[in-house]
Amino acid sequence: MKLTELFENVPDIEVKCLTADSRKKRPDSIFFCVKGMKYDGHNFVDEAISNGAKVVVHSEPIPNMKDDVTYIRVRDVMTAYNKVADAFYHYPSHKLLMVGVTGSYGKSSVACIIRDILNEFQPTGYIGTMDIEYGSVKLPPVPASPDIDDLHGILRDMVDTGMKSSIVEVSSIGIEQNRYDSIDFDVAVFTNLSSDHLDYHLTVANYIQAKKRLFDGLKPEAVAVVNADDPVSRQMVQDCQCKVITYGIDQEADYRAVSYQLLKDRSRMTLSISGMEYELETNLIAKFNIYNLLAAIAVLHVKGIPIEQMKPFINDLRQIDGRMERIIDGQPFNILVDLANSPDGIEQVCQYASAITPKGKRIIALTGSSGKKDVVRRPLIGKVLDKYCDMIILTEDDPASEDPADIAREIAAGIRSTNCITIEDRENAIRQAIELADINDTVLLLGKGNSRTIFRNFGPEEYEGDDVLVHNILKKYYFTDGDEEVL
Repeated sequence: MKLTELFENVPDIEVKCLTADSRKKRPDSIFFCVKGMKYDGHNFVDEAISNGAKVVVHSEPIPNMKDDVTYIRVRDVMTAYNKVADAFYHYPSHKLLMVGVTGSYGKSSVACIIRDILNEFQPTGYIGTMDIEYGSVKLPPVPASPDIDDLHGILRDMVDTGMKSSIVEVSSIGIEQNRYDSIDFDVAVFTNLSSDHLDYHLTVANYIQAKKRLFDGLKPEAVAVVNADDPVSRQMVQDCQCKVITYGIDQEADYRAVSYQLLKDRSRMTLSISGMEYELETNLIAKFNIYNLLAAIAVLHVKGIPIEQMKPFINDLRQIDGRMERIIDGQPFNILVDLANSPDGIEQVCQYASAITPKGKRIIALTGSSGKKDVVRRPLIGKVLDKYCDMIILTEDDPASEDPADIAREIAAGIRSTNCITIEDRENAIRQAIELADINDTVLLLGKGNSRTIFRNFGPEEYEGDDVLVHNILKKYYFTDGDEEVL
């Protein structure tokens, strides 16, 4: 593309790509001097030029400018980056039905439910923490805050491969860093809010304000879909210029589950919409998944899909890896793998475990906590586990540079009466949890979800995953080559 198509009063030169990462080889690129939390792109201009940048977009003075490089000074680099990326990729989000999902919990589940059902009606892509998926393309997941160039490039490829819609998980950090400013959202969903990510936002007020910006920026013809049972929802949409739709269970809502039943492997609910009631059944489990399903139904229905046409797909949704994932390998007890790693999230999982575990049987929970993050919530995690569980195993999560034993001690400070042991190695801890389980007990493996890495002292290390380890352990400890039980 010609630089003159992106900026005024610039040389008529060809540019081939965009970047804000000076380390990447990008011949004939435009380098944007983005200021981050730790690093300022203005300090890495020479590195970017050595890696192929022929244009530098900056807001601060650049010393020692080179004659063969074009320098473009702007008031705000991120604003320019958004505008240029949108134009460079020919405005892809304007050509798709764009749904953004934000909230402390449930982003991945809501986004994947919408994706899976909508795919039955029109080709739909997904960008989030599970993976990137559209058509026959499946790529590794993006970070919590994808780069502006990456985001627009993926959306452009979705358009080129025939997608009609895209569902995007929208993080508060990404909103705060202006990474979604040039995305033309048609629908935005708010699931809920808890005291999460305060290591970044510092206060709950800042956290709310970050998420609120997504709704403040919606165009008038867009739709905001919010959880009526979360009091923050009112604040989230108080300055919203578009139509607001609500969903919930306890409060009056446009899409309300007026009754529901939670079973071990399924859920049922009566959905009320404008005086009409629909009996629905789904393979999703736990109350919070009722909320997730309500959010997805609201989005799909408001965009024109009748409830009756959704029902067959609601009944048998694809398992979302690491999100209330039931492991069934013939063992005589329940095993659930879930990403929950905060007091609120863990409590929701424990409440479901209490509902499905027969009286007199045990809940055995395994968890840890990430290193250098939300340290104050560790004893609160212990307090929740102490309330619901009969046995607690503390282990590593993503300890980073912290000692897992120190993290475990801080969690254990909230445990008053429940038996608790610490096994630092996660694989050994999972093995112990399974060995302890008896018929009809429930084992909860919390914190990692579908993650295939563990962040230790020197960075991310490969990890088989809780689900894979469970399958392997069950195969080894419960079955021989035949089906003869050996435990």
